[in-house]
Amino acid sequence: MLKKVDRKKLRERRRWRVRKKVYGTAQRPRMNVFRSLKHIYAQIIDDDQGKTLVAVSSLSPELRGKVSGGKIEGAIAVGKLVAEKAKEKGITAVVFDRAGYLYHGRVKALAEAARGNGLEF
Repeated sequence: MLKKVDRKKLRERRRWRVRKKVYGTAQRPRMNVFRSLKHIYAQIIDDDQGKTLVAVSSLSPELRGKVSGGKIEGAIAVGKLVAEKAKEKGITAVVFDRAGYLYHGRVKALAEAARGNGLEF
């Protein structure tokens, strides 16, 4: 059985392995996802300038109190909101960075909701 520390180290190794290949530019920025036990966060980052262009989480004022139900519903709401904010900034295509998490559950729900609202991966 794996210890928590080992799982964290394994996730970090996966994260850096993916980050060697995934890079966000001004034309196609990187969309990074972080999930904690209760919340989920998404950022759209231009790695050339080192700036965050859009940041949304389940704690954002637009979503606070409106998201009811389980964690998947929150991830879907965050995905929709990040796609809307990206459209406002003129961003249509992104590179998806799952940060070492499996493409499953909340991460998958967020990605599919963003795709459904017009972001191209």
